[in-house]
Amino acid sequence: MLSRVHAAALRGVDALPVEVEVHVGPGEERIVVVGLPDAAVRESVERVSTALTSSGYRLPPGKTTINLAPADLRKEGPSFDLAIALAWLIANQQSNGEFSEDYTIIGELALTGEIRRVKGVLPIALMAKAQDRLGILVPDDNAAEAAVVDGLEVIAVKNLREAASFLSGTSLITPTLINTKAIFENQVDTEHDFNEVKGQETVKRALEIAAAGGHNLILIGPPGTGKSMLAQRLRSILPPLTLNEALETTRIHSVAGLLKPHQALVSQRPFRSPHHTASDAGLLGGSINPSPGEISLSHHGVMFLDELPEFRRGVLETMRQPLEEGHVTISRAAGTMTFPAEFMLIAAMNPTPDGKMPDESRSSPREIQNYLGRISGPLLDRIDLHVEVPPVNFRELDAETEGEPSKEIRKRVMEARGQQYRRWKGNPTCNARMQPKDIKKYCTMDKETRDLLRAAMEELTLSARAYDRILKVSRTIADLNGAESLKTEHVSEAIQYRTLDRQIWT
Repeated sequence: MLSRVHAAALRGVDALPVEVEVHVGPGEERIVVVGLPDAAVRESVERVSTALTSSGYRLPPGKTTINLAPADLRKEGPSFDLAIALAWLIANQQSNGEFSEDYTIIGELALTGEIRRVKGVLPIALMAKAQDRLGILVPDDNAAEAAVVDGLEVIAVKNLREAASFLSGTSLITPTLINTKAIFENQVDTEHDFNEVKGQETVKRALEIAAAGGHNLILIGPPGTGKSMLAQRLRSILPPLTLNEALETTRIHSVAGLLKPHQALVSQRPFRSPHHTASDAGLLGGSINPSPGEISLSHHGVMFLDELPEFRRGVLETMRQPLEEGHVTISRAAGTMTFPAEFMLIAAMNPTPDGKMPDESRSSPREIQNYLGRISGPLLDRIDLHVEVPPVNFRELDAETEGEPSKEIRKRVMEARGQQYRRWKGNPTCNARMQPKDIKKYCTMDKETRDLLRAAMEELTLSARAYDRILKVSRTIADLNGAESLKTEHVSEAIQYRTLDRQIWT
């Protein structure tokens, strides 16, 4: 007898429909899996057959053929176990499979028949809804993740018998429901707060500007000046994720297998901090079937690169395209895939190899030049704000008064983002993503301001890309001040953040 159920395969951060067909017939007693399966899928035969017998079902005699269609799509991972087992029961007439056409089925089987959680349930749920399926059968640990998709019946199952009974219509399971509003009520990072930072008011101002406009930023200063501490607190002043942003971010983390059991959404903006030994595949994504890298896992959040010059130059150069375009494209033998990568880059570095300022360093000029030269000019041009982080003096460290709390800074950031949202209608999402036509329209200046910018460009020999960055940062400063057009004070402050950088590099 022939049976068919519906499953799904992951390709990048998307899911593609897969039909699981099982035929049980006469012939030599053996089991064959076809349809371009990988090793984990071929091994599913042993898991499924043992789970069936452990659950009290009998294995049919004769030849069993399992086909995963379409045949030209590579199938990876253990997520087809449950679909294969249920199709096997239907083909062997141990289950009538009354609702087999209505549900997409996903889950890994343990040898006892229990159903284990799998990766990529959210994109599979989105695919099931797009195909007008009534619902989706998922492991109990993944149910909350799938339930964020409106209009889809999410059936959480714990073992094979429970799934077979539901699909046959002999038992009822209440669909899982999630209150997404309640999830978003607790998404502010309260663990890190700017009131714990002593001094560094200039750096705090730069971080506020970066958060308000979504700008990239580099912190340059000796060890112990608080660069990492400041960067870690940036997330506490960023605006909350919207539902669409949370769904996009969760989909990436789901495919990467980073969601916790029973976690529905990634409700806080990601903060990723890869080690400087990371490879280009670790940063961009890779493997035979490309998976998201650190850049994509930082989508709608922050990626912090500490000790920036310690990263291999080739790794850093691979970031140039994602920083400019907001996505990363990876080509492998399995095909070309595009992952979203719209993130804020926050980098930190010492000014010299021994960590001291150039006028205090024992390193030779050539050593300093080689150290700083590990970061290319084109990459540096893509970083909007370059900020010097000076040592904190004793008076500031010993002060009993706390600094301004993150919630107060966050209010100003959200007001500025609100102006940008009304201006852009969500596209682009922030000033840092402005296109040339947007810069021309919304970064208007009077003659005095234009002359100031021209003089700065000539004196500092800045590139055309740096010119655009200055205007974008100026637009954000103007938004924080509630100004419609760019004024001299806005542009001069934006230039200051490039001047510090040029003083150090030259």
